[in-house]
Amino acid sequence: MKILYLINQYPKVSHTFIRREILSHEENGIEVLRVAMRSDDPNDMSKVDFTEYEKTHYVLKQPKFELLKHVFSAIRENPKSFLKALKVLFKMHSASKQSLLIHLIYLVESCNVAKVCKESDVDHIHAHFGTNPAEVAMYTSIISGVPYSFTVHGPEEFDKPLTLNLNQKIKYASRVIAITNYCKSQLFRWADYEDWQKVGIVHCGLEDNFFNEQTLNSKREGDEYRFLCIGRLCEQKGQLLLLEAFSRFINAGFKAHLTLAGDGEMRVAIESFIKQHNLQSNVTITGWVDSIEIKELLSKSDAMLLPSFAEGLPVAIMEAMATGVPVISTAIAGIPELVVDKVTGFLVFPGSVNSLEEALVAFTKLNQIELDAIRKRAFEAVKKEHNITTEAEKLAVLVGAKE
Repeated sequence: MKILYLINQYPKVSHTFIRREILSHEENGIEVLRVAMRSDDPNDMSKVDFTEYEKTHYVLKQPKFELLKHVFSAIRENPKSFLKALKVLFKMHSASKQSLLIHLIYLVESCNVAKVCKESDVDHIHAHFGTNPAEVAMYTSIISGVPYSFTVHGPEEFDKPLTLNLNQKIKYASRVIAITNYCKSQLFRWADYEDWQKVGIVHCGLEDNFFNEQTLNSKREGDEYRFLCIGRLCEQKGQLLLLEAFSRFINAGFKAHLTLAGDGEMRVAIESFIKQHNLQSNVTITGWVDSIEIKELLSKSDAMLLPSFAEGLPVAIMEAMATGVPVISTAIAGIPELVVDKVTGFLVFPGSVNSLEEALVAFTKLNQIELDAIRKRAFEAVKKEHNITTEAEKLAVLVGAKE
């Protein structure tokens, strides 16, 4: 079977889970075509991402006249299908806050993807994210006749389900994939009851080389606690709240260092907070890091902190748990399905500085036996539920690529 993976931006430093899924399919003998609208700057890519970049067909790299030519070809070859797609487009627009032009651009993109489907004899289309990739996949499927599925991660899809018209995307899909039970429940909210049977769960996963039990024996060296927070520097990730809790922790007399691995629109505000609270020697901002650098940072950390206000189920949590780094995170969305408080990690109330500070203090009071027990249970949980080989096989079965 040949699957076309449709993604808005690929490869991308924060979307390593998609790359892992694709490579796992290929290891299992499934042919995968990578199609994306755009990519990160190839000059800033890791070696493995650059290899993926070279394998990917980019729709928007084509001249505009080529894109329009494919639209006229779609009209000429499949006039009824094109008109059906156009009818669905107007229905999507009626529920959307986006301009009609944006939806028409998605239709233009889908005509190009439909051409790739025809030329490459594609059997199935799979998109990641229920936002514009799912809309392009839907139009492509209507025009080409190739069935499609899509994976929903959250939280963006659930912030504006009516505007994104999730109901229609689910209606036309052959399968819809949720990454957690929480995600599945939210899809049930917006899907028609008769479409519930389309929804299955496939977790994001890690490669086997993450599950190295030797990492579980790591111990903190010295008297300084080393904390790590991985993620885009933005409101949703809650780094400013974390810094407030961390500042109190330092002022209470604890020796600690916090590394913020990532970059984003709130970097200036975060740097300003660090300066105002004299935390320059206690906090480091790395900027964007690749998967190799993340592993290195995890190997030097005592705990990973994730104070997010909205999430799906962050891959960073899985990576930490797989490498023996305890996780302190907010009890939101799918996170409690993997991080069970005081069993496989620690959960705090979202939006609460006090809860974060209390968790940091409680972490310092754990003895080595208690800490190792949490590490071991966390490792076993993530290995059981988030192995990419197992999860990719689940997806292959759900979309009909494997029996």
